[in-house]
Amino acid sequence: MDVGKSRSGSSLRIVLAAAALVLLAFIAQGIFLAGKAPSIEIKPAMPAIGKQTPFQVEVSEFRRGLTSVRVECIQGDNAVTLVDKTYRSSSQFFVWGHKTATDTLTGTAGSLNMPGLNEGSALIRVTAGRAATWLRRPDPVTEEISLPVRLMPPSIQVTSKHTYVSQGGSELVAYKVGQTAVRDGVRAGSWWFPGYALPGGGERDRFALFSVPYDMDKPDMRLIAVDDAGNEAEKNFIDRISAKSFKPDTLNITDEFISKVVPEILARTSEIEDRGDPLENYLAINRELRVKNAETIKELAQGSKAGFLWSGPFRMLPNSKTMATFGEKRTYRYNGKVVDHQTHLGYDFASVRKAPIPAQNDGIVVLARYLGIYGNTVVIDHGYGLMSLSGHLSSIAVKEGQQVAGGDVIGNTGATGLAGGDHLHFSMLLQGLPVNPIEWADGHWIRDRITRKLDEAKAPQP
Repeated sequence: MDVGKSRSGSSLRIVLAAAALVLLAFIAQGIFLAGKAPSIEIKPAMPAIGKQTPFQVEVSEFRRGLTSVRVECIQGDNAVTLVDKTYRSSSQFFVWGHKTATDTLTGTAGSLNMPGLNEGSALIRVTAGRAATWLRRPDPVTEEISLPVRLMPPSIQVTSKHTYVSQGGSELVAYKVGQTAVRDGVRAGSWWFPGYALPGGGERDRFALFSVPYDMDKPDMRLIAVDDAGNEAEKNFIDRISAKSFKPDTLNITDEFISKVVPEILARTSEIEDRGDPLENYLAINRELRVKNAETIKELAQGSKAGFLWSGPFRMLPNSKTMATFGEKRTYRYNGKVVDHQTHLGYDFASVRKAPIPAQNDGIVVLARYLGIYGNTVVIDHGYGLMSLSGHLSSIAVKEGQQVAGGDVIGNTGATGLAGGDHLHFSMLLQGLPVNPIEWADGHWIRDRITRKLDEAKAPQP
């Protein structure tokens, strides 16, 4: 017997058997390896469908990839396709080939792209196809969610009287909103002044403290109510807006002043890099850092307590002289040349050096640290988005989170930040917007514009 030939024949049979198994596996894969059921997640941006409700759909299939995805909005017999997309899946034989395993689709559903949509409810339905084989054509996978349809905006009824406000000044409006409202307040250009539950009022009674921004040349003020479908109602509510002419002022910037203030600010501020030139450093601080500090102040307002933490008129620095007023249009000159323009958004009060500064009213300290152009700064939250800022302090006597009463010493006047000499820079802020502080120091103004309106709104309406 030829042993070599026997062994060769056995090896050949093994190779042929293995090849047959591979071929059978290959054929089986071609017959049976269809795409898996895609995973579908529907994420509407709002809990209801309105005129234009954004949505996001996340779809995935990792075996052979996606083949098609269709998104529809359906109400009864009325159906409209919102998104329709096809894909190239991988081969049934080579699953590692080209495929799209995941995708995120976005669009909007609502009356603007679905004529005939009525109030009630509607479906957002997603249908995802599956990759087929020679013999298998698996059904697509469908997911859907039902959402209420709301097309009518909530109602608004003003309950306060005589809304008179001046540019840069503050005011209060009281009002009622309909049951469907989920957000309300006053829109003034790019500024938003949120509404709050009226203390002592009914379930739908609301009020908002607001201001006409100091830099709004053509006031555009609206009382707004929005429902959970994004339907928005707006109402004109102001009887009179008085334009205000802010006085000009010129500041001469010297090398001595620059060398005094710039190095400290750069050393204590990470937002501004050294430009290598004293004047350029000063201008970067006066422009860019001023904007960044304003953003920080606006962010603080987001955490304001919903409550009146203050009472009575706000105190100004005692035994002081007013050195600058709110809204002054400042022109900056260096060596006789105009180099910048900025607006002074507070009052400057000068007294003796390092004079003690009383808290202007009751509240909670939300910032007590160095803050760019303001130097050592204390910001106090007085509730409902109303805050006060004391800047240029030589020392700070309070900590963040500390509750203070009007008259408590919060620090001492100084010349930190962009200050030419020892004084207090004082600002009042509404949702981060600087407003005229003098109104808040006037007891008559507070009674007429705040207290009386709140009391009238709580009274039964005729």
